[in-house]
Amino acid sequence: MPTAEVSSLHIHPVKSLGGSAPAEAVVEPWGLAGDRRWMLIDASAKAVTQRQHARLALASAALGEGGGITLSAPGRKPLPVPVPSGATGTVVTEIFGTKVEAVPAGAAADAWLSAYLGEDVRLVHLDDPARRRPIDPDYAQPGETVSFADGFPLLVTTTASLDALNSLIAQGDHPDEGPLPMERFRPTVVVDGTAPWDEDRWTRIAIGEVTFRVAKPCGRCIVTTTDQRTARRGKEPLRTLARHRLIDRRMVFGQNLVPEGTGTLRTGDPVEILGYR
Repeated sequence: MPTAEVSSLHIHPVKSLGGSAPAEAVVEPWGLAGDRRWMLIDASAKAVTQRQHARLALASAALGEGGGITLSAPGRKPLPVPVPSGATGTVVTEIFGTKVEAVPAGAAADAWLSAYLGEDVRLVHLDDPARRRPIDPDYAQPGETVSFADGFPLLVTTTASLDALNSLIAQGDHPDEGPLPMERFRPTVVVDGTAPWDEDRWTRIAIGEVTFRVAKPCGRCIVTTTDQRTARRGKEPLRTLARHRLIDRRMVFGQNLVPEGTGTLRTGDPVEILGYR
């Protein structure tokens, strides 16, 4: 088997919007630097994602100076959004039942995003990820936190497992929907050179200069059925995951990671498996 290595890195500055695939990225305790530090909320301050609005797949955010972003979407003029100062205070948002304080991005960003979606939404920024949102204590050490990612700082997937999944899709009820690209799963780290589903057994890994604890498998949702280029939804991969990858009643693809330190990840970095379950 070839040596496992990082094939790509992915940063999504705004939760559920498109992002970028840099050649290197800094690991912070709560995730890759710049990843999911912004989020849309509705009138009741609850998180707005592709679960509710598939069209968010067509919008994107590019990182700028000082952590600011530039929003882009079809039919809209790009909008630079600086990191808000916090002078107006914070708003208590809700993400998957958890209350998290965040800083409003301002009227210009709210109007831009609301016009694009055709619904009133607001953009908020996670100003202090070191203390705003603890990781689920069932899987965390004291003091560990996460950004606006679904639940954990990083998500690792492997190309071998995607190939295996696509083979199963080809044999299923909706073969015309495959093969699916990795972007459907919105990972932060993609690894080449493993056996299919080997990541299910990992407990601890090293990527380049940083070690990670493998917290739990990643349960998948309707976002994975959304074509990130067209915003159209299908049946796959959830139909096939439900048949072949049901673990603890969750449709699983990929593993959630918690960093044990900080450092820089680069494409081509070796991946060493330090522990198996």
